[in-house]
Amino acid sequence: MSAITYDMEIPSLIPAAKMFKALVLDADTLIPKIMPQAVKNIETLEGDGGVGTVKLIQFGEGSQYKSAKHHVDALDTENLTHSYNVVEGDALMGILDSITYHNRSIYHTKDGVEISEEKIKEGKEKATVMFKAIKAYLQANA
Repeated sequence: MSAITYDMEIPSLIPAAKMFKALVLDADTLIPKIMPQAVKNIETLEGDGGVGTVKLIQFGEGSQYKSAKHHVDALDTENLTHSYNVVEGDALMGILDSITYHNRSIYHTKDGVEISEEKIKEGKEKATVMFKAIKAYLQANA
């Protein structure tokens, strides 16, 4: 197994705590509301939203994937950090064992599999679209 890591920065004038709340703490209701074409719903299968929580994401009709299950590994609201692993679902494309997100993305490929720069670029673009949509929502509803 190999790991591919990437970082990205998206500037915002919205305070970090407010973005963290929207992107992490309120994401289950906010993202399907703002981007229903991308995410249909997010259901908590286990836990209270903190460490150990397991969530099922059902993607919207605008997505190439149907679902993903993720596990919350860390949540620190004081330091505005959050880490989770995508552990199941077609979002792993049959070639990834997992995807870890914690202020960066780390793709864990299956043995002998390489992931293209194009696929990584697609992931970055989708993350950027979601971030900008949430930023616009927060600005419009401030």
